[in-house]
Amino acid sequence: MDAKKIGQKIKALRESKNISREKFANSVNISTSALSMYETGQRIPRDEVKLRIARYLETSIENIFFTN
Repeated sequence: MDAKKIGQKIKALRESKNISREKFANSVNISTSALSMYETGQRIPRDEVKLRIARYLETSIENIFFTN
């Protein structure tokens, strides 16, 4: 899966739970600028960040990062 689709999934899941960028970034221990880069497809998170994102969004890593 490409970075842009991953970013779209992260953003859609975050927004569906009405979580602000700031709250989400703080909760998964990343900067808001890193989150912005993930959501716009400029970067893909490292493995340990993927796990924190999936746990916080109450979904699997596979759902966000490995499925279409």
